[in-house]
Amino acid sequence: SFSYVFFSNLSFLDICYISTNVPQMLSNIMGRKKTIPFSSCATQMYFSLSFGMIECVLLGVMAYDRYVAICHPLHYTIMMNRSACIQLAAISWSSSFLSSMVINVLTLSLPYCGPNVLNHYFCEVPSILRLACTDTSFTEMVVFIFSIIIVFIPFLLIVVSYARILLSVLRMQSAAGRRKALSTCASHLTVVALFYGTAIFMYMRPQSKSSRAGGKIIAVFYTVITPMLNPFIYSLRN
Repeated sequence: SFSYVFFSNLSFLDICYISTNVPQMLSNIMGRKKTIPFSSCATQMYFSLSFGMIECVLLGVMAYDRYVAICHPLHYTIMMNRSACIQLAAISWSSSFLSSMVINVLTLSLPYCGPNVLNHYFCEVPSILRLACTDTSFTEMVVFIFSIIIVFIPFLLIVVSYARILLSVLRMQSAAGRRKALSTCASHLTVVALFYGTAIFMYMRPQSKSSRAGGKIIAVFYTVITPMLNPFIYSLRN
C-alpha cells in the first residue's frame, strides 16, 4: 500500500513537532532560567505552527486515501500511486510552511511594549498576540482565515470521506468485510479526534474568550500527547 508514504511523513513530522516544543518546556520546568530569546521564540513559533498545519493537511489527505482504498479499491493503485502520494505529501509540507510564514510575519511585526512575560510553555501565536500593545483584530482575522483553509477544509474532507466510507460499508453484505473496513479506519479516526478536536478549539475561537490556563492544557494535547501516541496507535494497529 502506498499509504505508507503518508505514515512515514507522519512519523517524521511527529519527531519534528515534539522536538520543537518539548525541550524548551522541560527546560522551563526543570531549570531556574525561564527565558527565551526573541529570535528563538520566533523560530519556535514558526516551526511549531508549520508542523501543526502539516499534520492537519496530512490527516485530511490520509482520510482521502482511506476513502479511495475502501470505496474504489480497483482504482486505488491508479489514483493513489507512489507519485501521487509523494505529490500530496509535498503539497502538505509546502503549503503549511508558506501559511505559517505569513502568520508569523504579521504576528512579529506588531509592537510589543513589555513586560514580555509569556504565560505558556512555548511560543504560540495566540499567547504571543496577548502581549501586543495594539489592536490585533486584523492579525486575528488572518489567523482565522488560514485556520479555515489549513484546518477546517481538511477537516471537512475527513468528514466527507468517512461519510462516504460509512455508506459504502453499510452496503456491504459480509459482516467480516464491514469489520475489516471499519478497523482499517480506526487508527486514523483516533488520531483525528485527538488532534483536530483540540486544534480547532484553540485556533478557531476569539482570543478574548480564551482562557490562558485552559489554552495551555489544550495545547498539550496537540503538541505533545497526540505526536507521542501516534506511533503506538499506528504501530499496534499494523
